[in-house]
Amino acid sequence: MAQNEPVDPGRLTRDEVAKVARLALLNLSDAELDTFTGQLEAVLDRAQDLQEFDVSGVAPTDHPYPLVNVLRDDVSEDWSGVGDAALAEAPESEDRMFKVPPALGEEL
Repeated sequence: MAQNEPVDPGRLTRDEVAKVARLALLNLSDAELDTFTGQLEAVLDRAQDLQEFDVSGVAPTDHPYPLVNVLRDDVSEDWSGVGDAALAEAPESEDRMFKVPPALGEEL
């Protein structure tokens, strides 16, 4: 079957659905195979309906809205003194680190 060949309604068989299920490592019951065959047939019918639209003047797109990179420029900032200012606000510090009480119950 050619890539752009129209899908024929009623052409999907239960055996084809079972084969695809096996390839996908799905264990489907007989009832599930019957259900999914009908559902997949309906999907193929809708795909056939979409192929009937004339989209010759429509440009291909990967997203319906124009997207713009919202990240700022990567510019270095002067952060000198920020650490000292933060440590100055801490109740206790030691060796340029915040000193906090033990969290796991260990002795000081």
